[in-house]
Amino acid sequence: MAKASKVSGIDIDASTGENAREIARVRVEDFYSLAIYADNPLYSHELHDMRIAAKRLRYTLEIFEDVLPEQTADVIKEVTQIQEELGAVHDSDVMIELLQICLENKEHGMSYDEAVVQTTPDEIHHERVAVNPELLAYLVNPELAPSVQEHAGLQLLLTSLQQSRKEQYTTFRQHWHQLQGRDFRRVLLNLLV
Repeated sequence: MAKASKVSGIDIDASTGENAREIARVRVEDFYSLAIYADNPLYSHELHDMRIAAKRLRYTLEIFEDVLPEQTADVIKEVTQIQEELGAVHDSDVMIELLQICLENKEHGMSYDEAVVQTTPDEIHHERVAVNPELLAYLVNPELAPSVQEHAGLQLLLTSLQQSRKEQYTTFRQHWHQLQGRDFRRVLLNLLV
């Protein structure tokens, strides 16, 4: 997960509003530093980082809403919607990854080490999603492999989740492009001058 940038422009003699604006500007830049991944659905890990950056921006704006312009409430709604859209995409990514591991274990058998390699994001396989190690150990336990009927049901569920993920990503991407068409970054930064 991408770490939040350090805020270095805080002035203890400045007003809360001035410092709030400085903190929020840094959170806006963190958020937009990940915008290069918004148009590629394969960057699961980076889209999740974008969601976390949106959450940090949202919380910053909510905490300081009383000392920011009135239009901040509308901006918070948009950032919250982006966060929720990316959250739905991430939830699907995790479930898809877990189902794929479970199904591969049934079909080919898989060691814990092989599953760890499969679920570790790297420079080539951006679509990988980090999975809880205990859950991973459970999924690759050969004694718990799904039956033939369970396997068929899991395969149907996987197909359904993959379709839902495509739709969730499309919803996010359309909303993202609507915001960019309105120059949302400038709207955010204009609140913070």
